[in-house]
Amino acid sequence: MTLSIDRGLCDGLRRVAHPLTGGRGDFDPLMALVGDSRFVLIGEASHGTHEFYRIRAEITKRLIREKGFSAIAVEADWPDAYRVNRYVQGHGSDTDGSQALGGFKRFPQWMWRNADVLEFVGWLRDYNDTMQIPRKVGFYGLDLYSLHASMDAVLSYLRKVDPEAARRAEQRYACFDHFGENPQSYGFAATAGISASCENEVIAQLVELQRSAADYATQDGRMAADDLFFAEQNARVVVDAERYYRAMFGSRTGSWNLRDQHMASTLDSLVSFLEHDRRQPKIIVWAHNSHLGDARATDMSSRGELNVGQLMRERWGETAFLVGFSTHSGTVTAASDWDMPAERKIVRPALEGSYEALFHQLGLKNFFLGLRGNDEAILGLRRPRLERAIGVIYRPETERMSHYFGARLPHQFDAVLHYDVTRAVEPLERTGLWERGELPETYPSAL
Repeated sequence: MTLSIDRGLCDGLRRVAHPLTGGRGDFDPLMALVGDSRFVLIGEASHGTHEFYRIRAEITKRLIREKGFSAIAVEADWPDAYRVNRYVQGHGSDTDGSQALGGFKRFPQWMWRNADVLEFVGWLRDYNDTMQIPRKVGFYGLDLYSLHASMDAVLSYLRKVDPEAARRAEQRYACFDHFGENPQSYGFAATAGISASCENEVIAQLVELQRSAADYATQDGRMAADDLFFAEQNARVVVDAERYYRAMFGSRTGSWNLRDQHMASTLDSLVSFLEHDRRQPKIIVWAHNSHLGDARATDMSSRGELNVGQLMRERWGETAFLVGFSTHSGTVTAASDWDMPAERKIVRPALEGSYEALFHQLGLKNFFLGLRGNDEAILGLRRPRLERAIGVIYRPETERMSHYFGARLPHQFDAVLHYDVTRAVEPLERTGLWERGELPETYPSAL
């Protein structure tokens, strides 16, 4: 009985799926579905798959050229991404895209220092060079891991515009000095009561910066506004990072929710900032499927977890368009554990009962599937199935437990792109371990 139902579902999905052949019209149906959306959230099923990065960049180029999108916001730290932003807008001292990506030094470096991101950064700089200032497209980070880098950025800004305020900021941020460059040590000590929390200090610093914002913004025209926005957002990062590193030693749900709420709030701040130049800014978001697919349609909801996709739908309704990726097998760039070297790993074929296995059964290789509407085939996807998520760590030996969760795809995303066999993204810094990771094309049958 199950086999016949699946066969009927497969026939229906083949009818509504749009094959992706590499032609110029591949993403025309996606562009049509996006319509007048103000936010397009484009996910990835892993942090290390070439096709996800490359296709996401190609879709982004079309959104910029054809629909006037004004910014890309990515799952990356604010200071590192803002260095890229300055480069693509023709500012700063970096002379090429590789230098502009030089801020991405911490694990997982390959997530942004890879060949596909480098190509896109070069394209965006060339595109912006043809545009006047109000129409240049920005590149911004959403994440909150950059506690120390963001503190340094706030201090650097204040030393230029208000040396006395900089001295007060130094005194407040000195609260973290006992813990060196390890924010986890601070989080543990503050949570365990070994050390006092720095919460009051970082909040006081943000409040003072915000109170002085009007004076600082008038000092040097447009660049003053950009620099102030950069500094103020760094001060917000410090506030939320301080909370996050303490939350790490509580519940997983608490720290997850804090991080995604910070990313959604950063998008709100970005909208407000861009509205100075554009009546209605339009933003593309790049992050993992687990952040951008609506959490209410997944097992995350039962654990009390929310995410950016859910928050954006709650705030913006159907003007937020959510796109996911999936793959059946191939290779991926990932580590075996946190802070371990990047490896090129074999992605095991998708588990039976998963969306990825179902899509593999269609025999279409690569295709696009719109998930809005009441077509019988799309309705057939609404019952819960397994869905795979590979982050920066991949543990194939515990595949089911480590990388699968339950989801209802048509409620999670508005569209999905499936690439059946994918390959690892290429890091700009290739280690010997990564180079040795490639296996014969006959894997896993070759002995």
